[in-house]
Amino acid sequence: MTYTKEQAKQEVKKLVERFRYNIDVYKKSAYNETQVRREFIDPFFEALGWDVSNKQGYAEQYKEVVHEDTIKVGRSTRAPDYSFRIGGQRKFFVEAKKPAVNIKEDVSPAYQLRRYAWSAKLPLSVVTDFEEFSVFDCRIKPNPNDKSSVGRIAYYTFDEYLDSDTFDEIYDVFSKEAVLKGGFDKCAESTKGKKGTAEVDSEILKEIESWRELLAKNIALRNPDVSIYELNYAVQKIIDRIIFLRICEDRAIEPYGQLQTKAESGDVYTHLLNHFKLAESKYDSGIFDFYTDRITPALGIDDRVLKTIIQSLYYPKSPYEFSVLGVEILGNVYEQFLGKVIRLTAGHQAKVETKPEVKKAGGVYYTPQYIVDYIVRNTIGKLIEGKTPEEIAEIRILDPACGSGSFLIGAYTYLLRYHLDWYVSNEPKRHKAAVFQAKENEWYLTTAEKKRILLNNLFGVDIDPQAVEVTKLSLLLKVLEHESRESIDQQMKLGLEGVLPNLAGNIKCGNSLIGPDFYGTGQQEMLFDEAEMRRVNVFDWDDDRKGFGGIMKRGGFDCVIGNPPYLNLTVNTCSADVLSYYGKRYKSFVSAQSKNLFAIFIERSLQLMSSNAYHSFIVPEGLARTRSYATTRKLMTEHATLQSILLFDSRVFENAVIGNIIFVLTTEHQAESYKVQRMHSNLSIENISVIPCEPVKQTADNMWKTTPESAASMLVAKIQSSYPMADKMFKFYKGMVVKNRKNHLRAELREGDLPFLLGSNLDRYRLQYKFYTSYNELTIVGGTKVLAKHLECPRLLVRRTGDYLCATFSDEPQLVESTLYIVAGANRKPLLYLLGLLNSKLFTFIVRQKMITNKQAFPQILMADLKQLPIRTIDFSNPEDVAQHDKLVALVDNLLELQKKYHDAKMERDKELYGRQITIVDAQIDRLVYDLYGLVEGEVRVVEKNL
Repeated sequence: MTYTKEQAKQEVKKLVERFRYNIDVYKKSAYNETQVRREFIDPFFEALGWDVSNKQGYAEQYKEVVHEDTIKVGRSTRAPDYSFRIGGQRKFFVEAKKPAVNIKEDVSPAYQLRRYAWSAKLPLSVVTDFEEFSVFDCRIKPNPNDKSSVGRIAYYTFDEYLDSDTFDEIYDVFSKEAVLKGGFDKCAESTKGKKGTAEVDSEILKEIESWRELLAKNIALRNPDVSIYELNYAVQKIIDRIIFLRICEDRAIEPYGQLQTKAESGDVYTHLLNHFKLAESKYDSGIFDFYTDRITPALGIDDRVLKTIIQSLYYPKSPYEFSVLGVEILGNVYEQFLGKVIRLTAGHQAKVETKPEVKKAGGVYYTPQYIVDYIVRNTIGKLIEGKTPEEIAEIRILDPACGSGSFLIGAYTYLLRYHLDWYVSNEPKRHKAAVFQAKENEWYLTTAEKKRILLNNLFGVDIDPQAVEVTKLSLLLKVLEHESRESIDQQMKLGLEGVLPNLAGNIKCGNSLIGPDFYGTGQQEMLFDEAEMRRVNVFDWDDDRKGFGGIMKRGGFDCVIGNPPYLNLTVNTCSADVLSYYGKRYKSFVSAQSKNLFAIFIERSLQLMSSNAYHSFIVPEGLARTRSYATTRKLMTEHATLQSILLFDSRVFENAVIGNIIFVLTTEHQAESYKVQRMHSNLSIENISVIPCEPVKQTADNMWKTTPESAASMLVAKIQSSYPMADKMFKFYKGMVVKNRKNHLRAELREGDLPFLLGSNLDRYRLQYKFYTSYNELTIVGGTKVLAKHLECPRLLVRRTGDYLCATFSDEPQLVESTLYIVAGANRKPLLYLLGLLNSKLFTFIVRQKMITNKQAFPQILMADLKQLPIRTIDFSNPEDVAQHDKLVALVDNLLELQKKYHDAKMERDKELYGRQITIVDAQIDRLVYDLYGLVEGEVRVVEKNL
């Protein structure tokens, strides 16, 4: 039953009184852990609202509380005693002990719990024997030498449970009600970031990066003939095999300690190879395939290196508990791991370096699990809803840039859960080949069924061969969830095919964007350039053997999902031959003002989709709003219907400077509208609006609206349609991009120098000189000589960044950096007139409504948008027009002078005087601009309200 908080306290009171009355009996060692769990711990958490014994009869994947079977191995156990979950997602572990154990002082229970929770990335967890209740912050990396108090954030005895403050502290964090209402997460957040905290994925990353370096250096030293490609392959294979088998040991699929035994013998690598070959006969998965792998068996590796690696995976050196380490966590680790590559020096020494493409992209950005879940739910979820397993078998799901496999793992997890639910709801005993019953209300998919789903439904491509291997490894580990040594041995005894599927036909290595036509006329010689072949790595989607010819012949993929790479395509980030190919092959590249790899991935995905498909990516927010991607949007709405756009309150990717959106498209049916949602920082989703599709398709730039047509947007549309664009009257230039500019800038002016301006040197109606340099010293990206336009005077300077327009006037030559735009092509008066418009409230309103990009992370206005600002022209034959023009020019001239006086003032009272006058003149300019554009009182209110 469900208790109120007061009723829960009364239930706990009964338990406390019973425990106190018989405490001498309970404290004896004969009173064991099973008894205390059944008589005290289970009812304690039932009082807190948890269905501990699954009275609701939920299937295994939906149980609120999972009781783990503890299998002792050495000094560690296989799994925590309780896993408390919401919607199948773990929230916290509870480790039970008998009352004879001194939980406050004994090191072992605390270390054991912290290993589990840290490995599972759970922030808080509990050790209890009912007599004591100890709460730990489990983000602190566990060390076997830690005192029992390390990480402990709360400790209570049973005598304190009924104190009002103590009961509230426990109930408001660990009751089911508190977890659902966010109390648990709030508590976890309040203790976050303490000294010594270290996420498990970052620690594993350090560990396997150190293994890579050890192996690479030793293999390069002991095997002088090994090539750079063979070295990278071998190191990855050996690490994958060791991790796979070590996880199988902690999941009780393999006998515990086998690898450790091999490491303790002499000639370690020979023993390991034999162990790997036995594993291949059992799993037949490709991980240990020595028919295709002729490299690793021929290597020599020192015992010292292998012993160091293997011993770091076992207690007491290892803080990891692999039985609870999720495949998703491992994927995060590998995504970062794949950002580096092994190089060989001229002396055949191994060196690990960041990949050039990762440097250019600014790092590796792993997709958070909640993003994967959202995309999977809104594509695959819609696609398979109401379908039978037979119908789902025909569905083909693709990630064309799969990386470490996070989206394919998310898709597979969703499919497994759907299939199990379907079988359990449709007379499971009739589907013996697909499901088996472990105990009452506990059904699992058979290994054969899990293999069938994986091979039928999931496909991936990546240009990086190491990424392909990691994706395969992650998917295979997912197949092995809920398997045991007995189930594996049983399948072998029955003579069934390998326990695991071979994924060579599903996950392939190649360049999703470049086909065999890359080697066209005049490029044949590149066929024999091995470095070029590996770099480009062409992929033929229509090839039956090497690509996905069968799927393409049947119409293509039914679902394309993922997080494509974001990379600006320039001569500095991409080779000339690849740029040339993109230019011939993709409309998104040819017509875009800003050419980015993600847009080409979208176009390629549209070509790969079937006639009843879903497509969803997480991409930069510029896709929805900037003119650079107008062609991409046009292609998307021509090939499919926009279903939804998801916006975000905060950044998705840590340390990234761009904001993101998620789009969902479908070719399954034509929709009249699409929904716009917003995800808040607590992951709740708010429905913002429903936007009609047709008006969006009909606009020239095909902009995706995220709010319904408002008074503000209608006013902007009216103004834009009434006046000519700025580029009809003025010339616009971008500032220069300078390599290593800091090396050439100085604070002192030398002969031949010019001022060098950054965005930070400019404010409204004001310019400040801080740096000087000589044009001839600078290395300008692209190598173009652009001095003439930088010296053109008079001109306006406009700051590119910020969420409002910021401009000033200059009649002196300066060198201008890329965070500024130059506006020229007219004499002083027209430029001062334009300056008044640009710095007005009305123009800030216009750019905020339609033109500011990347608003959350790095707001800026593109030059293409600046050129399209609507300029009120002056009829110089009309005295009223001339009077307004001259008045605006005079006010702007006045403001430029006032700004100079304000900043030159030496007395505070003078600053106040000039400051007040600046405010007055600014307001006069705003009113005059409203009049020039004919805004009525109601329209002015719309502008002011939206600022």
